Amino acid sequence: MAAGEVGPAAEFLGGPFLFEGEVVPGDRRGRELGMPTANIVPDEHYVVPGHGVYAAWAHGYPAAVNVGVRPTFETGRGLVVEAHLIGFDGDIYGETLRIAFLGRLRGEKRFDSVDELVEQMNRDVDEAKQIAEATRV
Repeated sequence: MAAGEVGPAAEFLGGPFLFEGEVVPGDRRGRELGMPTANIVPDEHYVVPGHGVYAAWAHGYPAAVNVGVRPTFETGRGLVVEAHLIGFDGDIYGETLRIAFLGRLRGEKRFDSVDELVEQMNRDVDEAKQIAEATRV
């Protein structure tokens, strides 16, 4: 898991790696960038995939999930799991969100501009949607 190899891990687990937690308020930056996210602050006692961007299913929707510290923005926050639920428009603050990780798209990286980040996020969402729709869980 620490290496982000959720695909091979699924073979050993007999299904996708599942992670769940309570959705908490974030910086609302995803919403400002046109990609709202459901944020979960992982408990230090639980395993999470390595820093990166993943395709997943979450709350019944295909999702693009970032695990990491969001290096493009200096927030002072620690590790967060943030899921953009593709096609979802609602409020799930306080609810438990379960994420089924399907595959790693890329490592987490710092972008030189917000525009570059948004362009990459759009590519990530397209790829995550394709993977999720081909992998029903």
